[in-house]
Amino acid sequence: MSEELEPDRAPGNGGAGPGGPFDSTLPARLRAGVARAVVGQEEAVELLLVALLCRGHALVEDVPGVGKTLLARSLAAALGCRFRRLQLTPDVLPSDITGSNVFNQKLGEFEFRPGPLFTEVLLADEINRATPRTQAALLEAMEERQVTVDGETRRLHDPFLVLATQNPVELEGTFPLPEAQLDRFCVHVRLGYPSREEEDAVLRRYESDADLAPDPVTDAEEIRRWQLARGQVHVADDLRAYLLEVARSTRADPRVELGASPRAALMLHRAVQARALLSGRRFALPDDVKALALPVLRHRLVLRASARLAGDKVEDVLAGVLSTLEVPVEEEARTAEALGQPSAGAPRPAGARAAEGSPASRRRWLG
Repeated sequence: MSEELEPDRAPGNGGAGPGGPFDSTLPARLRAGVARAVVGQEEAVELLLVALLCRGHALVEDVPGVGKTLLARSLAAALGCRFRRLQLTPDVLPSDITGSNVFNQKLGEFEFRPGPLFTEVLLADEINRATPRTQAALLEAMEERQVTVDGETRRLHDPFLVLATQNPVELEGTFPLPEAQLDRFCVHVRLGYPSREEEDAVLRRYESDADLAPDPVTDAEEIRRWQLARGQVHVADDLRAYLLEVARSTRADPRVELGASPRAALMLHRAVQARALLSGRRFALPDDVKALALPVLRHRLVLRASARLAGDKVEDVLAGVLSTLEVPVEEEARTAEALGQPSAGAPRPAGARAAEGSPASRRRWLG
């Protein structure tokens, strides 16, 4: 039985994916398509794809001019999805984003004119500049995937991915998202400044007015199949226990006022499955948990005032949690028994890294 994904085979199905053939080369083609327009940012692209497969949304936070809009537009183009950009300001009303019923004088009746929410990839630019009322309308649509206008409920498109941006520097005239609303974002993405080589590549690539928009490499139907396949990725019991301890340990840290919620643990679980699928595996590994703990949990934790005054950061808390918890690794006795080989050695100590590529490791996490 193959342990890696094979072309045109969905994990757990032994054949075609739900609704049609399953192409395991899709992640590589998506990354290559986005890279045609976006220099670097491979980790950010992976996190946005993780959010998409989890049917979640992403909060992208960074200073102006680092490519947030270009990244969102390029990802939507590579996905073959409809894209809308919504610039949020304090005077934007909930009806401006959900749509409204407008009287048609020709027909003598009201007709619904959909707002920017009726798309597949929505860039909500500077979400913290919108009023709490408008933020609530947007976040409700993100959670329920539907809007209600004048008593009539309308479903949003599927897939539906919201990339909300905010500027961490300019805070005057903004309305910070409360913790209950931050908790609804699957991942928190920070782009950062490019390296010197990457910035030089940006100047060379965009010195002319050539159109570098990616060509579509997939469509909505195939994305839905991948979202279904994500739920079939196997997470071993001890790996799930490790994941839970990561989330629960944040609540016990004396520096933390508000730790990771059960929703946060669920999002981390789904994100781990998505990362494994994007890596061509049908089983999750401890490395998936370590790689995603920060972007999935960072925006959900609230430090105590004393911890902030002492200079502590959320990143320090999560790094401490990951360094102290025992990582589930293979027990050689169980592995040897499964392989019919004599046992040698002992389990690795806390913090040891499981070998991803070994057949024994794959058997371990395949359950």
